[in-house]
Amino acid sequence: MERGKRLSSASAPVDESGRVYHLGVKPGDVSKYVLLPGDPGRVKRIASFWDEAWRVAEHREYLTFSGKYKGVFISATSTGIGAPSTAIAIEELARVGSNTFIRVGTTGALRRNIGVGDIIISTGAVRLEGTSKQYVFPEYPAVASFDVTMALITAAEELGVKYHVGLTASTDSFYVGQERPGYKGYLPPFQRGLIDFLKSVNVLNFEMEAATIFTLANIYGLRAGSVCAAIANRETEEFIVDAGVDDAIKVANEAVKILNEWDQIVRETGSKTVSAKTILEWYKRIGRL
Repeated sequence: MERGKRLSSASAPVDESGRVYHLGVKPGDVSKYVLLPGDPGRVKRIASFWDEAWRVAEHREYLTFSGKYKGVFISATSTGIGAPSTAIAIEELARVGSNTFIRVGTTGALRRNIGVGDIIISTGAVRLEGTSKQYVFPEYPAVASFDVTMALITAAEELGVKYHVGLTASTDSFYVGQERPGYKGYLPPFQRGLIDFLKSVNVLNFEMEAATIFTLANIYGLRAGSVCAAIANRETEEFIVDAGVDDAIKVANEAVKILNEWDQIVRETGSKTVSAKTILEWYKRIGRL
């Protein structure tokens, strides 16, 4: 927003047209389905797979595009790196009408059987970041929405993408917080052994945003999921920049199309939510049953 512009209030900063302060978007600009990469550059990459796309707004780390994917109105907003800026994105997108969020990111796998270039679909996240603790006590679970998770799994199956499903650990630090030595080899005693411990409790990967997205979505009665490309493996020490990112993007885009179709069936049948019955009906409609 331009300098000197007067906003509605210090508690709820919105301009006279309804644009929220950080993202610069207003109601109607974005879909109810929003993909959330961290990297602004990945927003354009996501939109390159759409049938049509247009730039909505750009401010700081937040770049927003909207468009159409296979007839579905869809949006993508970058969150920047880490939980604090991600929480701002969720807050402001929810205020302008979005209700379904899919993180599309990169991640480091903790298990040898997860290949670099595979994708990981998160069912929940260990809250090793601090932002979600500003909202609710640590025991509150950070869990993905059932229907969003199933849509991501279904999309991966339909596209033939190699995927893994399980728990993620979200941290506030790429280096020390993920048991990478800091500058001059610094690693505090309480971080040593973190990877082995997380593996022992069946956590699949490290990243930095999913826990906040899941926690806020649950608090606000919204939907959320996460699909990340494993660009690194901490057991094998392999790291390939960009490995699997296009697959994660394709899965996320296709999941939005699937969710839109499931949501339509829910409306038509008067169901409360997406259920196994909804999914079976969808398979019948697309000629798979």
